Amino acid sequence: MTSNRYISIGKIIALITFLIGILIFGTYYFTTNGELLFLGYGFVVLAGIINLITLIGILVRVQTDKTNRKELLKVSGMILLNIPIMFGCMLIAMMVLGNMRITFTNSTQNELTEIKIVGCETERIAQLEPNESKTVWVGITGDCSIFVEYTENGVKRKETVVGYVTSGGGQKMSYKINGNDKDIL
Repeated sequence: MTSNRYISIGKIIALITFLIGILIFGTYYFTTNGELLFLGYGFVVLAGIINLITLIGILVRVQTDKTNRKELLKVSGMILLNIPIMFGCMLIAMMVLGNMRITFTNSTQNELTEIKIVGCETERIAQLEPNESKTVWVGITGDCSIFVEYTENGVKRKETVVGYVTSGGGQKMSYKINGNDKDIL
């Protein structure tokens, strides 16, 4: 096989594994579909093996082809660049797993104030107008439930958002505050 063929194959392998990895990661980030984590882990192993075999082939070729050495080393760098990108994606995925991303929507007819999200961590939203939404990241520090406490027309209310979450169980979800739960004060 010629050096140009090694260069072409190396570029294609580096680009395809990058694009597929980013596609899996991006889809997971926006959907938090747990099945994508398993797909991602399997892909990392498979892509790692393919990239490693390709890299070894290119580096062996570097030893014998002085003319194309610079280009072969550039392609090797492209392949190696996938490693820190993969670790960055894995770090962000672990961060996503450690948080509940909850979009709160005020579905009452009144302004809500003093909104406090209580449970794993405590977060706050100053106010929500009717039909207004805000997203809050709530860190999961262990086994816990998540509640929302707020004031509506001077009356304090509390609603259960999530009955149970645990470490590594982060999700993306929406919650409509409806004012139907019992008054707490």
